Amino acid sequence: MSTGLLLAGVVVAIGGLVQGLVGFGLALLAVPMLALLDPSLLPVPILIAATTHSVLSLLREHEHVDWRGVGWAMLGRLPGTVVGVILVDSLDQKRFSLLVGLVVLAGVLLSVITWSPRPTPKALVVAGLASGSFGTAMSIGGPPVAMLYQHSPGAEVRATLGAYFVLGSGTSIIGLLVAGHVETRQLVTGAMLIPFLIAGFLLSSPLRKLIDGKGIRLPVLIMSTLSALVLIVRSVVS
Repeated sequence: MSTGLLLAGVVVAIGGLVQGLVGFGLALLAVPMLALLDPSLLPVPILIAATTHSVLSLLREHEHVDWRGVGWAMLGRLPGTVVGVILVDSLDQKRFSLLVGLVVLAGVLLSVITWSPRPTPKALVVAGLASGSFGTAMSIGGPPVAMLYQHSPGAEVRATLGAYFVLGSGTSIIGLLVAGHVETRQLVTGAMLIPFLIAGFLLSSPLRKLIDGKGIRLPVLIMSTLSALVLIVRSVVS
């Protein structure tokens, strides 16, 4: 195993730990670092790792899934995936990254000041559309849906996002495959990252109660803010 892939594995393990606690964040931590280490690690290998993490999260806390919410979000995710594939083909990624960062940051600020988002059907469809576009094009699709569940119990947030990401990330991979953006080498690399991902996920299990005891809203807002700042900074310095 090369040094670069080993470093990528460590990054994925840390991301797996964070996502195991909050429900999302793997892509937030991994995407910027992997982009620096080896751009070929994006988006397919990290989507494979993210899908694996989602399966594990769903299995661990499946009884807490809001399946109604998952269904509405997926209704938006499907067309969002198509939009994401088109963006990969045609859009200036620098400008798109800046736009996504500003939109997420605005959502965080509104939720802190006046907006109290809830997982209503309409909101979930819109969030799923945004998540599908962002996740397919940039591997960062968690914040739009996660912010709707910021007032929910931690187990519900993690389990619901896990179920949503199992379907959503899988859809993104299929969309990229159909569009010809998936290579065998990327699949192999993604598979090699899975053991690191599992290690991070397992570390999160005994630590979940610390997050849940203090409430999930603040961690969700912090992770969403970091997502926005990472995207904005990356668009400026790239």
